[in-house]
Amino acid sequence: MNPDGVISMLQANGLVTQDQGDDMLSICKSNGKDIIQMVEDHGLADKATLFNMIAEYLGGTYNDLSAFSPPPELIQLVPSATARLHGAFPVNFDGQSLHLALLDPLDPQGLEDLRFALNREIIPVIADPEEIEALMDQHYSSEAGVSEMLNELTGSLGGSEAGGGDGEDDANAAPIVRFVDLVLYQATKERASDIHFEPFEDDFKIRYRVDGSLFEMAPPPAHLATTIISRVKVMANLNIAERRIPQDGRIMKMIAGKQVDFRVSTLPTANGESVVLRILDKNSVNLDLEALGMPESIYDYICEAVTRPNGIFIATGPTGAGKTTTLYAALRKINTIDAKILTAEDPVEYDVDGIIQVPVQDNIGLTFNRVLRAFLRQDPDRILVGEMRDLETAQIAIQASLTGHLVLSTLHTNDAPGAVTRLVDMGTEPFMVAATLMGVLAQRLLRTICPECRAPYEPSEAVLQQLGVSAHELGDKSFYTGSGCRTCDQSGYKGRRGLYELLVLTDPLRDLITERAPSIVLKQKAVELGMETLREDGLRNIYEGNTTIEEVLKYT
Repeated sequence: MNPDGVISMLQANGLVTQDQGDDMLSICKSNGKDIIQMVEDHGLADKATLFNMIAEYLGGTYNDLSAFSPPPELIQLVPSATARLHGAFPVNFDGQSLHLALLDPLDPQGLEDLRFALNREIIPVIADPEEIEALMDQHYSSEAGVSEMLNELTGSLGGSEAGGGDGEDDANAAPIVRFVDLVLYQATKERASDIHFEPFEDDFKIRYRVDGSLFEMAPPPAHLATTIISRVKVMANLNIAERRIPQDGRIMKMIAGKQVDFRVSTLPTANGESVVLRILDKNSVNLDLEALGMPESIYDYICEAVTRPNGIFIATGPTGAGKTTTLYAALRKINTIDAKILTAEDPVEYDVDGIIQVPVQDNIGLTFNRVLRAFLRQDPDRILVGEMRDLETAQIAIQASLTGHLVLSTLHTNDAPGAVTRLVDMGTEPFMVAATLMGVLAQRLLRTICPECRAPYEPSEAVLQQLGVSAHELGDKSFYTGSGCRTCDQSGYKGRRGLYELLVLTDPLRDLITERAPSIVLKQKAVELGMETLREDGLRNIYEGNTTIEEVLKYT
């Protein structure tokens, strides 16, 4: 539900002041917190009271839909695509007006769009959004919505002449607008992290990444590729006439009553522009350190490390391993009124209240090292550097640490000891690394077994050999896999969790670093001192039934 509308309604009823309303809005937008939950947490009203207030405010009615069973002829009055796109479910039809339960009844534009799309008078019905979502999932399939919209696209923009244009008028044609909106809705609903629009010589693919794997949507006609990509560029305020150079932009959109940010990147290819949208959905990302599923010892270490007055802490791993999420969760632990926190990122991924965030822009000379130098004159306590890309950035980070600042950053290495040797290989003096580095956390994200279809199975001897364990070591340990069900789209996996490897720098390791010992020697010493490797953490997750052998072999 749109937070602005709910706050306006609360202010109209005299339940919150202007300042209180502004504070609540700020928390909702920075943390992605649900406004209904926040109203309950503040003790302003329970759910039922709030929905009754909204109904009274809009002159509508509040319906309990928990036991509602609609007749098929009522369902057919609202096409699947329209229902999903606008978050609307039909509750009644009196011959003239259609009574629709809306996920966001306080959005006047959405109501207007529905009147236009259905060509009927609409009467909004207020209901619990969770009940509306459940009814939509039960009666409207996602696939039906997409195929309906594709039929509409093909029908209204038929041949290769019509609708194959690349002008702004074509990009703003109603069927194109609705189709792109549905793609964004669908991907957000499936908890995707990225959407790929990919033009090829004979076809146009749309794929989205869920839990690290790509899935393909039903493809639109190939001749509409340019128009659909132009629509995405219009939404991101990019130059639609410029197709020779990469462009970057951002889309902020309300989807099913929630604010979702999309980071947009275009790339010129041989067959037209390829566009990738990174979904930054604050509602689906939990920036609480407790929610990241770390082993207790690593969680305790990070909580203690981020309270230190100085030093460098590095998260390492491949792109998309959740390094930024981990560091932000750590920063939120110490984001208090008595701490000044500055971040330099390329680009800023999560807006967090109370943290000053600077987007790095290499094209205008605003590089990591330039921002970092400026940070030291801004009297910070803690600094987050998006990535240590070069020697100069690493040297300034070390300087900042030596002058009494805590520095958090990321690197791209295969394991925790590899981060140390990477810093030395960049040209950083080993004794400086040894003096300032506190710890390195290597991490991976791997898919977890779907709880609905999880079942035990016996792995083959060959697979166990790959894993590096023998049958007699296993004893009575069980292995699990997902057989595939509707909940997980037959993949056998639902959601992801982290694998972690923490290297804590102790005196024996510092001596080895100063002597320029290779990564393998550092790793052997760290394991001897008690470091649990990524593979060992993977084995623990396999035995606990969280994930499969295949996932651990893929990522470690």
